[in-house]
Amino acid sequence: MKKLILSFIALFSLVAAGFAQDLISVADLTSKLKDPNFVVVSAELETEYAKVHITDAVNIPYTSLEKKAGAVEGLIISPEEMAKTLGAKGVSEKKTIVVYDEGAGKYAARVYWILKHLGATNVKILDGGLIAWKAARKPVTKNPTVAKTGTFATTVNNSIFASMKDVQTAVGNSKIALVDFHEAAMFSGKDPKGKGRIAGSVNVDHTTLLDAKGLYKPKAELEKIFGSVGATSDKTIYVYCSSGARASKGFFALKSIIGYPNVKLFDGGLNEWVATPSNKVEK
Repeated sequence: MKKLILSFIALFSLVAAGFAQDLISVADLTSKLKDPNFVVVSAELETEYAKVHITDAVNIPYTSLEKKAGAVEGLIISPEEMAKTLGAKGVSEKKTIVVYDEGAGKYAARVYWILKHLGATNVKILDGGLIAWKAARKPVTKNPTVAKTGTFATTVNNSIFASMKDVQTAVGNSKIALVDFHEAAMFSGKDPKGKGRIAGSVNVDHTTLLDAKGLYKPKAELEKIFGSVGATSDKTIYVYCSSGARASKGFFALKSIIGYPNVKLFDGGLNEWVATPSNKVEK
């Protein structure tokens, strides 16, 4: 009985925070394409959006919400700057925002997390992305969508954000799970492009979160994946990668699909971590 009550409380908290059921299928999105309260966002780079995109989708590349050359790669720009970018493309926090990418899920998840961080409550990810959309023979185009500009009002949610200081304090804390979402070879050091890993972190390869069709695995399977590395519901979970995209995919799986209450993304990730020589890195 106690377990059932705790599960109900956790579910209620997620619904209240706007995190429950944030995965939308191709079929469900199809029925909402002409709904003026919905806006579809391609998180792909401009070059990919120009090749093909969902009809009426606006393009907000994940990189357009990050700082430019000279800064640590992947750090987000200020809330005011992001709000300006979003409003210029007709994206409002008052609408239901559906984000997608080509199908790997990491770029859509990155924009999803950013929107949640900015306080948007009705944000969803298209399960399977553009690959699933095209496989179902749904409408696509090469023509850019000209959106009516508007405003995006931010209410920054820092409960899902982890700073480098937070992570430094978390290292060695048994009540906190620090999860790295790089590919297994990069985490283990077998891939020469890897920069190592934050001391004490565990690995969940972000590619293992999707099935063979590119859809997110069911809740029970995801719980097993995270449980096998000690990332459980009773812990605060910090997620990271190099620059936020792969970790955002992990954040989405943990927060929206599984429903864990305390999940935070280390936005600076490994790029910011290694920029401070005193931080410990394992290889």
